[in-house]
Amino acid sequence: MKWWTCVVFVCAAVLADDEWREVRTAQGPVRGRKHPTADMYAFYNIPYATAPTGEDKFKAPLPAPQWLEPFDAIDEGVICPQPTLPMDFMPKNLVTKENCLIVNVFVPNTKKTNLSVFVYVHGGAFIIGYGGMVSATHLMETKDFIIVTFNYRLGIHGFLCLGTEDAPGNAGMKDQVALLRWVQKNIASFGGNPDDVTLAGGSAGSAAVDLLLLSKSAEGLFHRVIPESGGNLAAFTVQRDPVEIAKTHARKLNFTNVDDIYALEQFYKMASIELLTADAFFDRTDSIFMFSPSVERDTGHEVFLTESPLNILKSGNYRKLPVLYGFAEMEGLFRIDFFEFWKHRMNEKFSDFLPADLKFDSDEEREEVASKIKKLYFGDKPIGDDNALKYVDYFSDVFFAYSMLWAVKLHAEAGNNQVYLYEYSFVDEDTPLVPHTDVRGADHCAQSKAVYDMTTITQKDESLATPEFKKMKKIVREIWHNFVKTGYVPMIIT
Repeated sequence: MKWWTCVVFVCAAVLADDEWREVRTAQGPVRGRKHPTADMYAFYNIPYATAPTGEDKFKAPLPAPQWLEPFDAIDEGVICPQPTLPMDFMPKNLVTKENCLIVNVFVPNTKKTNLSVFVYVHGGAFIIGYGGMVSATHLMETKDFIIVTFNYRLGIHGFLCLGTEDAPGNAGMKDQVALLRWVQKNIASFGGNPDDVTLAGGSAGSAAVDLLLLSKSAEGLFHRVIPESGGNLAAFTVQRDPVEIAKTHARKLNFTNVDDIYALEQFYKMASIELLTADAFFDRTDSIFMFSPSVERDTGHEVFLTESPLNILKSGNYRKLPVLYGFAEMEGLFRIDFFEFWKHRMNEKFSDFLPADLKFDSDEEREEVASKIKKLYFGDKPIGDDNALKYVDYFSDVFFAYSMLWAVKLHAEAGNNQVYLYEYSFVDEDTPLVPHTDVRGADHCAQSKAVYDMTTITQKDESLATPEFKKMKKIVREIWHNFVKTGYVPMIIT
């Protein structure tokens, strides 16, 4: 341990009862404040890297700034450029900045040091979201680990991949690697152990975590992984043809010279933030959101992913770590809002709803496969109100469940005997009924909602949760806590 780290810990102990706590990072001194409702200190908005802007905006992150005077780490609501959506979990006071690479650190009020570290990657289809989307004060009541949340570049800013030097791809994933390196360099100053880091994520954050597990650029930066409701083999996780995707979207934005790769690159480099974030891609029927991580061409700079996740898993050429996979019983409920419109389109041409990672030799083969899949889920009946649950099952499988089960199988075949898997199916009387049924189901990321400080997206007052849900929260938090501390999940009897 460095001598100045010891000095910081002594200082922190002296100031433990004060409103502010100051630590010294590699960038300079940082001051955090007591959390208003929990017995911990919160450090918000610390720059962990610098997002390049202008014509360099698709490149890897640059080093973080440094300072001499104390940096007041207060919450400024900074988010990365993204579409504006009417979502209840997106507060109105958020501030969009192109240089948005900030980290939040939550430290329990304790004199203990060398604490475990829990780094959370937010979800949002690689298109929306921010580090402060979730709060985990109840998970931290054990006071034996630190939580880290952060922003990373999204959408076109984060995942345009042209294979050129100025737009090589995976900027958003390289942001995440930069964050993990920041944790390695700085977390001891907050009382954390850089050799005891658990990386977790939900939805697209889960897919990102699952990719980080396979990337050589992130090797050694974390020691356990919790991917929840998203995997590296899902269709939405990796772009199959990123240049073609860039061309398709450019045409939609009225740019026509798409076959000249450098003209295409210049178009995206000169496009405004408003233009680049105009489309959220959420209404696509092929189980992708267009711009996401990709397999990169080596342009002579650091790369994030050089092989497909499937090939890496099959080869076993990755560091085997303890993994806690989880998904909810009815993940496909996140597509239920489209049901009234899509049920007709699915009857007219089901092949439009096949995931984009399926490739066919002919249109005839595509239609034949689509017919077989439709029959598997819906039988000989048309898709309608009486089989809405089958609609949910279909999207549960094609987005989340199948890819995660496949990954678990490949991990086992590669010799990783530290992989845990669970399905979360808990519901109570507060859970809404699935439309057109008398059935309740655990929806997308329901298990993560049980862990964090919320009962629903719109209601975050945990005291209002039912007794049954409070009990389930206790169980799932215990599972996660044990895994964070040991990499092991014991049998829990209730």
